[in-house]
Amino acid sequence: MAAREAGHAIIAGVDEVGRGPLAGPVVAACVVLPETFSTDGINDSKKLTEKRREKAYDRILAEALAVGVGIVPREMIDQINILHATHLAMSKAVRNLPQEWAPDIVLIDGLPVHGIPCAHQKAIVGGDGLSVSIAAASILAKVTRDRMMAAYDKKYPEYGFAKHKGYGSAVHMAALREHGACPIHRRSFAPVAAAPRSNRYGDQS
Repeated sequence: MAAREAGHAIIAGVDEVGRGPLAGPVVAACVVLPETFSTDGINDSKKLTEKRREKAYDRILAEALAVGVGIVPREMIDQINILHATHLAMSKAVRNLPQEWAPDIVLIDGLPVHGIPCAHQKAIVGGDGLSVSIAAASILAKVTRDRMMAAYDKKYPEYGFAKHKGYGSAVHMAALREHGACPIHRRSFAPVAAAPRSNRYGDQS
């Protein structure tokens, strides 16, 4: 690993999920793995089945040296925009690591992130397929957010959040047109802004 060869002892991987959906939070995770961590079953979360993600999630939590999660709700997304909300979630994830595991370097999927609380960061395009710590972070973030959306599905059953996780599927768009926006819909996203304002949950503007 290039970061370890460069002299960095505590290396953290960071990734996020939930940038594209029309509803729900954006979630990021930060993971510090032991050098002996096996890559078996670990990959970009989007390339794993739900069953394999859940299995990998449990193993990462059991074997990781440290884990931090950052969650930014839809209200903040609407206030500061999705890009800034994503960066905030990633910064929160790093800050939420135990203090004794503050990283020497943070490996980030994609482009550099402003505000990461670490002296060194390395942005890796396609990092969730190249770095095991970033892949582990992507799995933790994905499973965490999916479970949140499944819980929201019970609270707002009209929309089918457990299936599409808030993304703009045909089923979701039809429900949005029929029922209007519920409290977790992102008002700053165009399809939501165009939806009816009044529904059984009241005007949630």
